[in-house]
Amino acid sequence: CSSCSPLGSGGPGLQELLPPACFPCPGFPAYLPSCHRTYSCIHCRAHLANHDELISKSFQGSQGRAYLFNSVVNVGCGPAEERVLLTGLHAVADIYCENCKTTLGWKYEHAFESSQKYKEGKYIIELAHMIKDNGWD
Repeated sequence: CSSCSPLGSGGPGLQELLPPACFPCPGFPAYLPSCHRTYSCIHCRAHLANHDELISKSFQGSQGRAYLFNSVVNVGCGPAEERVLLTGLHAVADIYCENCKTTLGWKYEHAFESSQKYKEGKYIIELAHMIKDNGWD
């Protein structure tokens, strides 16, 4: 795409300057480095998160266990809304796979209780919607 074309004449393209997950082409999914353990969408296999971004495996989603991640890729956000979750009132936005549009979990936009502030800006992905890829034994 035009975003990946060479910078100036004869210069390196952006893909050579930045890792793919940092600068995906519009309309194409970001790919996480294959040397890292990753989590992918179980429905379409688009990459979602690097294992290094995993904060906790001790969360509960609407469809069972869920993981909390610091950052994710190939994910879109819906509008934020207030919900009462197991740990109290939060403003959350549903997140979905940009590739197949499956709802995966949510993003914590705001925590109303001070003990829950660490979740702000973090992402929940339910295990029912992801699969382990690359380097898992």
